[in-house]
Amino acid sequence: MKYIRMTAFVFVVLVTLGVVFFTGDWVQKQTNLGLDLKGGFEILYEASPLDPALPVTKESLNRTATSLAKRINKVTGGVAEPQIDPEGANRIRVKLAIIGDQQKVRDVLKKPAELTFRSGENFETIELYGSDFKEEGAKVYFDDANMPAIEVSVKDAAKLEAITKKLQGQQLAIFLDDQMLTNPVVQAVISNGVASITGGYTVEQAKEIADTINLGALPLKLTEKYSQSVGATLGEASLKQTVYAGLIASIAILIFMLIFYRVPGFISAVSIIANIWLLLLVFNLLNATLTLPGIAAFILGIGMAVDANIITFERIKDELRSGKTIMSAHKAGSKHSLRTILDANITTIIAGLVLYFVGTGPVQGFALILVMSILVSMITNVLFSRFLMDLLIRANVFKKTRYFGVKEGEISAL
Repeated sequence: MKYIRMTAFVFVVLVTLGVVFFTGDWVQKQTNLGLDLKGGFEILYEASPLDPALPVTKESLNRTATSLAKRINKVTGGVAEPQIDPEGANRIRVKLAIIGDQQKVRDVLKKPAELTFRSGENFETIELYGSDFKEEGAKVYFDDANMPAIEVSVKDAAKLEAITKKLQGQQLAIFLDDQMLTNPVVQAVISNGVASITGGYTVEQAKEIADTINLGALPLKLTEKYSQSVGATLGEASLKQTVYAGLIASIAILIFMLIFYRVPGFISAVSIIANIWLLLLVFNLLNATLTLPGIAAFILGIGMAVDANIITFERIKDELRSGKTIMSAHKAGSKHSLRTILDANITTIIAGLVLYFVGTGPVQGFALILVMSILVSMITNVLFSRFLMDLLIRANVFKKTRYFGVKEGEISAL
């Protein structure tokens, strides 16, 4: 039986290292690099008021920039880390790393700028603008007939009440630029600021309309003046230096673990290599963008993964010094260290989630990658590492405590 377990251990290690070796280069090349590391594209918008009678103010310009950032994060899943800066009296500059479908992002930025609700025989009268609706105020629900419908909330309930009173029994069409999306009929006077749009939509159609309304809450109309490609702000040399430094640090950590923890150190090295590979794979699956703050979070996550192994191995060494067998020490050390590891990781995840939901741009990117790093490390450096350790100990090949970093003279007599 011990030979079967030892064979299983060797097989799992070889398969893990083999997968990393043969796919590592592909996984690395598929990773999206951010604007600071690889470059991207830049768009300059000129802002003008939706209502010609109102001026463009600094406040409306800042709110529009904030809305653009939310819009990009919505279409990219919050992993693009855009740079959006108001300029002068009426301009906004958007810088975004090359990620996914560039045209799709540009379309999402542009489309909601001219969202209007119109009435009249030829729908020539604009009753509501996209900015009249609450941010994220549109959502899909199912009506009494179990048909998809859209519920929308406006900022000014009195304004909607006056419009619906005036147009009761008439059409109030939703236009995107000059294209009509839908033209529902006002069925009743709405006084609570929440309207329902029905019309036999499919779920996809209802969701598209709701998303368009949500994305339309821009205080200003944007006109694209020009766009161009931009180079990496840190340059290729800085990227190579960062990768080189990270490689040296990783090798130093692996050597440290092997010297101080012997056999467990080898298992930790395999787990760390698997951790780095799996984390990059998760980035690719999420289409995430890796920026300099993201690299910092990446390295911090690796450090916490190593720390999880050190806590476990030190606890095992303490149990061995108390006179327990290797298997008993492994079970007790793993059990007693798990709570400490969970406490440390959970508190860091909470801090990361707060940063993600409160912060913007690079702060969100740092927080997202940090949380992902911790979750991946729980898989590789807690579950996977302990699985390998259990296989190896049950194989009963390494019977001496010195293989686990404990000299015989350090063991207390029972």
